[in-house]
Amino acid sequence: MVTKYFQMVHTFKVRKRAPCRIEVFVNRIEQLFNSMDPSPFQEKDLDHDAEEFIVSWAKEYARKDPLLLVVHANQPTEIADEVIERAVRNYFVYRGRLNRLEFKQLLKQGRISLAIGLLFLTSCLLVSELLLQQQPGTLLSLLRESLTIGGWVAMWRPMQIFLYDWWPLRRVGQIYEKLSHVPVELRTRSFVAQTF
Repeated sequence: MVTKYFQMVHTFKVRKRAPCRIEVFVNRIEQLFNSMDPSPFQEKDLDHDAEEFIVSWAKEYARKDPLLLVVHANQPTEIADEVIERAVRNYFVYRGRLNRLEFKQLLKQGRISLAIGLLFLTSCLLVSELLLQQQPGTLLSLLRESLTIGGWVAMWRPMQIFLYDWWPLRRVGQIYEKLSHVPVELRTRSFVAQTF
């Protein structure tokens, strides 16, 4: 007797998550961008308030959540949607580069602060040990303790940089990276002129 084996195939449909929407309302699309920036449209800076609004909303969502930027404009524009999307993405690519530069500078400052702090701490501890060999007294004891505390206080800044200061910069950098790929949807409203 021939036994047939049937293979069961399980398929799971993975639903794509709906993107988290960031909605910006402006009267004209030009208000989204910095009016003082003379650059070509695709290289314009975003308006400071618009950037702050978009980034603050992006921070509200989980890192892995997809985003969608919806720009509601009251007045129609002749600028193509793709051009606006490219301009927004270019701006966040630029901000990401600046963020990486700031991060590198922070780490460089941390390394320099660490070297200075270790040198100062070593000097304070050596002088403190030299004072220990002197005849004991209240003034010498106070001076020794002050040198020890001062040496460790000099280590405060490098420890702050390497333990705490880099996290927020990395988080903002990740948000800029995410926003540099965000799809932008433009919606314009048509208003019927009212006559009185």
